[in-house]
Amino acid sequence: MAIKKQYFKTKPNVKVTLSLPKTAVKGAKKVELVGDFTDWDKGIKMTKQKDGSFKASVELAPEKEYQFRYLIDDKMWENDWKADKYVSNGISTEENSVIVL
Repeated sequence: MAIKKQYFKTKPNVKVTLSLPKTAVKGAKKVELVGDFTDWDKGIKMTKQKDGSFKASVELAPEKEYQFRYLIDDKMWENDWKADKYVSNGISTEENSVIVL
């Protein structure tokens, strides 16, 4: 798992690229990035890479924190092991991953 943050001098947003390794998806056919930036509703489809990992990019406003999780095959939730921090999701004992920009 990896989170890459790319700050631009000419754009107000930060490009965040998230990747989920093959070992974390366990042969998944579909992975979505879901978070407060998608209203926890429709996720951002992650693209399967040749090595079996999944990757997606999103542009987010700087100087904020964003909660997110990965939804694997519409049934299993996974956190990012390299998130900046984790917070309770307020629904269960699960936690959400957080990106700090």
